[in-house]
Amino acid sequence: MAAPFVAIVGRTNVGKSTLFNRLVGQRLAVVDAIPGVTRDRLYAEIDLDGSDIVLVDTGGLAGAESDQFMTQVKEQAAIALQEADLLLFMVDAREGLVSLDWEVADVVRRSGNPVILIANKMESPKLEASEFAELGFGMSLQLSALYGYGLGEVIEAILDDLPEPEAEPEPVAGEVAVALVGRPNVGKSAIINALLGEERVIVSEQPGTTRDAVDIALEFADEPYRLVDTAGLRRRGKRSEGLEYYSSLRTLRALQRADVGIVVIDALEGVTSQDAHIIGEVMEAGRGLVLLAHKWDLVQDFARSQTDDGNNMAQIEQTLRRDFSYIVGSKLRFADFAELLFTSVVTGEGLGEILPTAKQAAHQYARQLDPTRLNQVLQEALAAHQPPSRKHHLRIRGIEQVTTRPPTFVLRVNDPELMHFSYERYLVNQLREAFGFLGTPIKLFVRGRSQRQR
Repeated sequence: MAAPFVAIVGRTNVGKSTLFNRLVGQRLAVVDAIPGVTRDRLYAEIDLDGSDIVLVDTGGLAGAESDQFMTQVKEQAAIALQEADLLLFMVDAREGLVSLDWEVADVVRRSGNPVILIANKMESPKLEASEFAELGFGMSLQLSALYGYGLGEVIEAILDDLPEPEAEPEPVAGEVAVALVGRPNVGKSAIINALLGEERVIVSEQPGTTRDAVDIALEFADEPYRLVDTAGLRRRGKRSEGLEYYSSLRTLRALQRADVGIVVIDALEGVTSQDAHIIGEVMEAGRGLVLLAHKWDLVQDFARSQTDDGNNMAQIEQTLRRDFSYIVGSKLRFADFAELLFTSVVTGEGLGEILPTAKQAAHQYARQLDPTRLNQVLQEALAAHQPPSRKHHLRIRGIEQVTTRPPTFVLRVNDPELMHFSYERYLVNQLREAFGFLGTPIKLFVRGRSQRQR
């Protein structure tokens, strides 16, 4: 069941990021007195008193119009409104009701989403918030996000106003749900059309044509699949120092209902930093991963234009693939478990491999290991390479697989503080060497004797 999205909206500098951090419980958003500091959406999947939600922070919908980045910020906030199930509309009690609040109220009202009005910065008992009722959303909740006053009432209101979860269709036995994600205009929709053999998704040279996620059921080689096409992730604009986080709510929604994320890369452009970020999103979501070097025909055409030896194209092709794989491996070391395919909708190359490869990744993603064999592999790994010696010696007592989708393991040790990240990485590599796990991330948690699995 996909978690509902709760978006915090409002004009700039009303305290949206402060409330976001307060609800998340850690300082994720940049908090600054300068209007417009939150350039991009931020999201966090959190447990709010037993209810799973995706909390979204946004840039302001109005204000700081002279700022050269506000167009992009407003665009991001508008996307958040489209994707949200519930809106937290924040206003500033210290400044009172201003014209920009009316502008935001108009946008929020047109979204048609449920709204909770929150008057923030109520640090002084002398402040009055009744005037915000003029916005048409009822009486506002009174909050000091900075100090946490009134936070309980806000949480209670969120839980009361969350929409009832929609009934999801019964899953088809053996169905593999695949989300195609990637930067705008890398060819995701064209790939879906090629796989289906019909124009089910609009294809255009204009980036960002796909506006909404569309699930499409199909059979390939008598196997059931479900394809999720998503709107392309927009390129990151220039941003101020310290603002490193960027995400797409549509991509997150798609990954929530997928088993495998297929990241489409423009082969002619090569691997970009945004490609790496999107791959990180798939891994953070804990989904299987397949990489497509798409538009491979353009790479082949360029190679032909650079050589007169037309009779040796097979060897040139082999070299191209080897070199491209090396570049991918060097830039995406954190995703070295993913299968890389070379595809083209123009020539049809590699298209027949996409779904079978996704199915293989989904199988590994849901794989449950035999406990005896798992601990045997651990003992073999320890015998081959003992943990680094320190003042206190790390003792590993055992390992268990606690869940699948993705494969998740708990390593029992005498003191988790003694576990060095390099040795943890070594153990993960040993699991891959023994069991494969091609196309799926592995999660490994280190727990002491007294720690319980959370």
